[in-house]
Amino acid sequence: MKKWFESTNNAIEGILHAAKTQRHLRYHLYSAALVLFSAYVLGVDRMDFLVIAIVVIFVLLAEMLNTAIEFVVDMICPEYNEKARAIKDTAAGAVLITAFGAAIIGYIVLFPYLNSVFEKGLSIARHSKEEITLLSLIVVLILVIILKSYFGKGHPIRGGMPSGHSAVAFSIWTAITFVTQNFGISLSTFMLASLIAHSRVILKAHTLIEVVAGAIVGFSITTFLFLVFR
Repeated sequence: MKKWFESTNNAIEGILHAAKTQRHLRYHLYSAALVLFSAYVLGVDRMDFLVIAIVVIFVLLAEMLNTAIEFVVDMICPEYNEKARAIKDTAAGAVLITAFGAAIIGYIVLFPYLNSVFEKGLSIARHSKEEITLLSLIVVLILVIILKSYFGKGHPIRGGMPSGHSAVAFSIWTAITFVTQNFGISLSTFMLASLIAHSRVILKAHTLIEVVAGAIVGFSITTFLFLVFR
């Protein structure tokens, strides 16, 4: 279990390092959150949403692989080399092809919905509480990655601004409150979320400010999405 935890931490550290050093990956993360939010607003059906989600994943994956290739080339060949330049350009071209293909697929999938908005006007689609919970967790995680890469401090699971554990815990508490609308369940979940956040301070993985910031991120994003889509 410990090895799995460390491997996960290293993987997330790689994502944060790429997000911190590669502005294009940050742009893709912004775009991913915006596209998924827009799909919810337009009321994209389940299969179309699945296609969009897969396309977004492929674009992020291509950018991550391109970043890894650039790091390897720079490590092996720190001086200018024409072949090294060709390798980087080829990897960047793969990202461009993926992004271009994603744009075409996105246009094909979203055109009927955008055309409906043009003809009938925009009306925000309503979604089930489970769907809103899923979107909330995705957006919270993306925002945590962006903020951690911006502040560039600590490790993803062992520090940094804001606390990811706290953000996810309070996002889940907020979602459960909206889903159940039961004071007892909400209070119990809030206490559990608070214990998770407090444990990060006790373990000295985060400061109090980082934990509070994470709680605010999780609560505010989830509340906003539930108010918009319910």
